[in-house]
Amino acid sequence: MNAFRSHWVDWLKAIIVALLFATIIRAFFFISYEVRGESMMPSAYDGERFIINKVGYNFVEPDRFDLIVFHATETEDYIKRVIALPGDTVQYVDDRLYINGEYVDEPFLVERVEEGNRMPYTYDFAYPQVIPEGHVFVLGDNRPYSKDSRMIGPISYESIVGKVDMRFWPITAAGWMNDAKE
Repeated sequence: MNAFRSHWVDWLKAIIVALLFATIIRAFFFISYEVRGESMMPSAYDGERFIINKVGYNFVEPDRFDLIVFHATETEDYIKRVIALPGDTVQYVDDRLYINGEYVDEPFLVERVEEGNRMPYTYDFAYPQVIPEGHVFVLGDNRPYSKDSRMIGPISYESIVGKVDMRFWPITAAGWMNDAKE
């Protein structure tokens, strides 16, 4: 009976250590995120799940075209693509992105823009916008159906949860995000 009890105590210790380890990982390093809505199609579809790296931006700043998750409100997080960085001047003219007055290609939009829509995929901004220090300008890849920096303004670094590193659901599409430029 004593050996039986010792066996269960060992298992209980192992389970407690595993739960503690998982809690620490989730709280400080990585978190899962489920996409809600169609604002990031075709890069991310409703119901897909991703692993978000919470520590990466503690050491480096976001890069243009990173996919990030951020606190949009007190109760909602959004996934969007970084388009402009602090100090950049961003503008859309004739469905083309201009950063600091120079055209910037968005290869992840080619398929969507070429679908034959007669209306602009990304409407012109009324005026060039300068991104303040400590902020990024984000857009959804499905521009006609995205609530993003065009409506809610630039996103502060403090509200960024982390960078999208890996898709893990659906299992058939699982994999690393190739520097989140897909």
